[in-house]
Amino acid sequence: MTTPTSQLSDVGVSIWLDDLSRERIASGNLAQLIETRNVVGVTTNPTIFAGALSNGASYADQVGEQAAAGASVDDAIIAITTNDVRDACDVFRPIYDATGGVDGRVSIEVSPDLANDTAGTIAQAEQLWTTVDRPNALIKIPATLAGLPAITETIAKGISVNVTLIFSLERYAAVIDAYLAGLEKAKDAGHDLSQIHSVASFFVSRVDSEVDKRLKAVGTDEATALLSKAGVANARLAFELFEQKFAEEKAVALVAAGANVQRPLWASTGVKDPSLPDTLYVTELATAGTVNTMPEKTLEATFDHGVVEGDRVTGAYADAHAVIDGLAGVGVDFADVTHVLEDEGVDKFIASWQELKQTVQDALSAAA
Repeated sequence: MTTPTSQLSDVGVSIWLDDLSRERIASGNLAQLIETRNVVGVTTNPTIFAGALSNGASYADQVGEQAAAGASVDDAIIAITTNDVRDACDVFRPIYDATGGVDGRVSIEVSPDLANDTAGTIAQAEQLWTTVDRPNALIKIPATLAGLPAITETIAKGISVNVTLIFSLERYAAVIDAYLAGLEKAKDAGHDLSQIHSVASFFVSRVDSEVDKRLKAVGTDEATALLSKAGVANARLAFELFEQKFAEEKAVALVAAGANVQRPLWASTGVKDPSLPDTLYVTELATAGTVNTMPEKTLEATFDHGVVEGDRVTGAYADAHAVIDGLAGVGVDFADVTHVLEDEGVDKFIASWQELKQTVQDALSAAA
């Protein structure tokens, strides 16, 4: 039976779940989502792990072991989260094998505390990759200015990377350049380029939240007409940029040498405004060669009533440019929007990390 999620998959969109817990793995729910919802990957972040740990009795034994061993909070977090990611990688291994490493991926994030620490990010990326010890893991590195050289050096070591927290086209171009520079270093070091994969996570709904707040403050008819259009437009222009960058000589030569393109991934795809269609950032960004990572609520909405109308991206570049131009016309500084969102994104990740640390500290104290 054809379903909206299978139709989305047929368009060429890889559906990844933006959630993971030990309970989801052990209960068979993750395997069920693979079977019934066309899920072919998973992304995680500190908020997801904090929620899983605070609600999950399935972590009690490992927390007790960590407490008995006198583990620090940071060491316990790495032990617990890499355990879940490793097990999820094993669940997805058949998909990884069947897709030549393109899908079947599970992401784990470096500590947000390291967002402005290039050397620290590189070291932890290598630690997480080694600890998970699965070829279908992806190490998440934020696209901060300090993150860009860390992306290059991590790719150069043959480690697959999920670049996260991208809001602007300018930063996205720098992310692609960092990836290509890493591939060149990896090639020189003798790594098999075909085994190195990467996605670039472009955030969508947060763009609309920030832009719409500014448009409502402007309050004119012209501004009102642009409400809830910036997120999709910005992402569509990101795909246009992706096509342009991977048609350039350096990228073409690396792909000819066996390298993979760095696929665009649509993140933050749950709508924040309840007046919007709950599948907006899924169906309107459908195009081949992309990943859409969805919270379970968005996944279920898509499965239930998503209307998949094929490619909604590559024919819409002119309209997308018109939206961004229109924002400038009503006085919305889009460069400032993306700058604010990046700063907020890092702050939110750090706050989530502190919440995770507190959750683990409380669990360790209780176990001790």
